[in-house]
Amino acid sequence: MAGASLLVLIDDIATILDDVAVLTKVAAKKTAGVLGDDLALNAQQVAGVAAERELPVVWAVCVGSLKNKLILVPAALAISAFIPWAVTPLLMIGGIYLCLEGVEKLAHPWLHSEAEDAAHHAEELAAVADETVDMAAFEAEKIKGAIRTDFVLSAEIIVIALGTVATQPFTTQLTVLAGIGLIMTIGVYGIVAGIVKMDDVGAWLLLKGRGFMKVIGKGLLLAAPKLMKTLTIVGTAAMFLVGGGILSHGIPAVHHGIEHVAEMSGMMSSVVSMSLDAVVGVVAGAVALLGMLAFTAVRGKFKGVQA
Repeated sequence: MAGASLLVLIDDIATILDDVAVLTKVAAKKTAGVLGDDLALNAQQVAGVAAERELPVVWAVCVGSLKNKLILVPAALAISAFIPWAVTPLLMIGGIYLCLEGVEKLAHPWLHSEAEDAAHHAEELAAVADETVDMAAFEAEKIKGAIRTDFVLSAEIIVIALGTVATQPFTTQLTVLAGIGLIMTIGVYGIVAGIVKMDDVGAWLLLKGRGFMKVIGKGLLLAAPKLMKTLTIVGTAAMFLVGGGILSHGIPAVHHGIEHVAEMSGMMSSVVSMSLDAVVGVVAGAVALLGMLAFTAVRGKFKGVQA
């Protein structure tokens, strides 16, 4: 009897682990849309930091990201346990935020002039070159800003992952959310560390290497800025796909409409479905951006009247 009970226990554990592995894989696929943007944003956050301080800054942000997950995972589990009806609205809010952020990136040239961007970049370069600037304070401000950004992106990842396991037992929810949080943190900041040092490695190989190593060094130097640009483009597209997908699934009429059109397209159904999700994402993001700009304008006028 004892042996049989042990075998049953082992079988149950194996089943739970298998469920966790499958659900973690599904959650990872759904949160991958945030990953590209997360990589690009965090790599950009290190801009302006001295080369020898890039990795310590990335490590500090990584630790801050883990602390964010320690707050967000219990909060998500509490929501699932006590107010499960809030999971879908939170997913919808996260979807709208993703779409808004994507549209803001597309509209950046119209929202911010080249002069503003150039002035901001020049300010960062001047801070690094100026010996009177307290670099410890400068780095601390950079790290705080990156951790704040990470908190929003981590919240999106955890909420999307929660939507995948909302109907599962508590143990499965905890394991999947903790696993996704840890995998995403290690994955994102490990890759970010590689990206920010890519040009340094290329420069070192170009100066110290010989023959083929010099070619690799030159290739890395040329590839670094293109990689950042590609990550930004892929991340933006993924935000529309993921955000639009969340919104379309949350609105039955839209979801059924997309399914119907996708089925009519035959073999291209998955491509059509993804494209329509992206269209939903662009429209939702544009509406959200217009609403935000209108609110900002009204608030500015109201403050002007009070003054």
